[in-house]
Amino acid sequence: MEEKEIKESVKDRYSKIATGEESTCCSCCSGESDIIEQAKAAGYSADEIKSIPEEAIFGLGCGNPTALAEINEGETVLDLGSGGGIDVFLAANKVGEQGKVIGVDMTEEMVQTAIKNAEKGKYTNVEFKLGEIENLPLENNSVDVIISNCVINLTPDKLIAYREAFRVLKPGGRILISDLVTEGDIPDKIRKSFQAWSECIAGAMEKDEYLDTIKEAGFSDVEIVEAHYYMEPNMDGLEGKVLSIQVKANK
Repeated sequence: MEEKEIKESVKDRYSKIATGEESTCCSCCSGESDIIEQAKAAGYSADEIKSIPEEAIFGLGCGNPTALAEINEGETVLDLGSGGGIDVFLAANKVGEQGKVIGVDMTEEMVQTAIKNAEKGKYTNVEFKLGEIENLPLENNSVDVIISNCVINLTPDKLIAYREAFRVLKPGGRILISDLVTEGDIPDKIRKSFQAWSECIAGAMEKDEYLDTIKEAGFSDVEIVEAHYYMEPNMDGLEGKVLSIQVKANK
C-alpha cells in the first residue's frame, strides 16, 4: 500500500463525515444521541459536551486529551487532526482570552466545518489551519502544549509526525496524545485494508515501538498515563489486541 493511497483513503472518509455523507456510528445507531454517547464513552463528560457547539462532536476519538493535558490559562495549544473542533473548543475554554488554540487538519471539509462551529460558538481565541501533521504550518518553538485524539495512527510515518510536533513545541513544552496501539499480531488483511486504515486500526503500531518512536523524535519522560482495551463493532478477532492509550511526554 502506497502512503499517498492511504492518505487519500483517510481524507475521503473524513471529508464524508464532515459533510454528513457518512456517519461515525455503527449500523445500530439511531442518530445524534448515539454520537453523544460515543463521545462520553471516549472520556468526555456531559458538562464538557454541553460547553461546546454540538456540531463539533462527531463521536470520533479514543480518549479525551484535554482532560489530562493540564492546560493552563494563557497557553498556546495545538491540536493535531482537529476534526470538527471538539478538543480545540474544550482547550479554548481552559486557556482563556489570553491564550490561543490552533487546530490543524488535512481535510478541507473538516477545517471549514470547524471554522463554522467556532463562529457559532463565538470563539475569539481559536484558529483552524489546513495542513498535514507531517508538515505542520507553524513556526519552530511556537506552542506550549500539543494534544491529539486518535489521529497520529492514521499517518504511515509516525516518526516524521512526532518530529514535527517536537519542532513546533517550545522548550519545556509537553504533549498529551490519545491514540491506538497494538499488543499482539494484527492480521495482514486488516493491515492492508484502506477501510481499517481510515478507522484507526490498520495503522496502529505495536505499543513499545510506538513509545520508542516518540523517544526517537526527541521527547523525554514518555509515559502512558491511562490505557484500556479498545473495542468497536466489526473488530472480530482483535479482542485484547488493540489498546487505547493516553501518552504524555516533554520537550
